[in-house]
Amino acid sequence: MKYLAVALVLTICTILHAKAQVPDMNDSLAVAAWLKEKHIPALAVGYIENGKIKSICSYGELKAGVPISLSSIFNVASITKTITIMVTLNLVNSGKWKLDEPIARYWTDPDIKNDPRSQKLTTRDLLTHRSGFPNWRSQQASGKLAFQFDPGTKYQYSGEGFEYLRHALERKFNRKLEQLADSLIFSPLDMRDTRFTWNNNQESRFAYPFDANQKQLEPTHNTAANAADLLKTTVPDYCKFVLWVLNGGGLSKKLYTEMTSHQVTTKPGAYMGLGWAIYDPIGNSEYAISHGGHDPRVHTMAILLPQSKKRWLSSLTLIMGCSSIRPL
Repeated sequence: MKYLAVALVLTICTILHAKAQVPDMNDSLAVAAWLKEKHIPALAVGYIENGKIKSICSYGELKAGVPISLSSIFNVASITKTITIMVTLNLVNSGKWKLDEPIARYWTDPDIKNDPRSQKLTTRDLLTHRSGFPNWRSQQASGKLAFQFDPGTKYQYSGEGFEYLRHALERKFNRKLEQLADSLIFSPLDMRDTRFTWNNNQESRFAYPFDANQKQLEPTHNTAANAADLLKTTVPDYCKFVLWVLNGGGLSKKLYTEMTSHQVTTKPGAYMGLGWAIYDPIGNSEYAISHGGHDPRVHTMAILLPQSKKRWLSSLTLIMGCSSIRPL
C-alpha cells in the first residue's frame, strides 16, 4: 500500500500547501479523526496494482447523517478532461480526426471569427493547453473569448480550449460529446454511473460540497456537457477507465507514446503530453501521467504510473474551513 500512502500525501500536500501526516487507511477511527481535523467531509480512494483494482476505500459522509459508500458519486471537476482527451485520441487513432488539422474546418467561435489566429488553431494546441485562450472567458472583463497570445507558442491552462474542441467534435460528427463518450468509453467499459450532466436519480448518492461553516452547498445541476468540468462518476467507474488507459486506451503504440511524451515544458520536471500532465522522472526511472481537478470545495486527483504498473485515484470533497487550505 506504499503507493496509496504516497498518493494521499501528494494529494493533501497539493491541496493544503503544507506537509500532511496521513493516518493508517485501515484504521477507520484514525481516518475519521484525520478527516475532521482537515475539514474533509468525504474521501474516496482507489488503488490499482498489477492490472487489477486492489482496493477502494471510502470515508466520511455525503451529507449530514448520510455515510459515504463505494457507489457514491463525485463531481471530479477538471478530471473531466481525461474523458475528452481519450475520446479525441480514439477518433484520431481510427483516422476520423487529425491532431494537426485546423479546427476552423469544423468550428470557429463567433467571438474570434475575425481574428486570423483562429485559422491556425489545432487539436494539438488545445490538448497541450497552448491555445492562447484564458482558462474561462467569463474571467475576462469583456466576458468574450479572445486570444492572449499566438496558438502553439506557449503553455497556459485553459478550460475554454477543451470546450472549443467539444464544439468542433460535435459539429463534425453531428453527435454530442456524451454520445461520443458513451460509444467509445462508457458503454464498452461498463461505466454505468458516469455522466457529464446532472441526474436527479443519482442525487441520493452524490457527495455534496460544504462551505467553511459546514453548510451544505448545492451542486451544479448542469443539463449540458462541459468538456472540461463537472463529470459525475464513482471511484469504481473511474478505476475501470484508468485500467483501460494504462492498457493502451484503445490507441496504437505510436499514438500512446505521443500522448505520454513531452509536448511542452510547464516547469522543471513537469510537462504536458497530449492532455495529460507528465512528471518525469519520479523515483528510479519512473514517470507519472496525471490530472487533477479543483472546483469550489471539491478536489480530485489521478496519477498513473505506467512503468511500475501501479495507479491510483483519490477523489475528495473539502470543507474550506482551514486557514491552510488555499481559497478558490
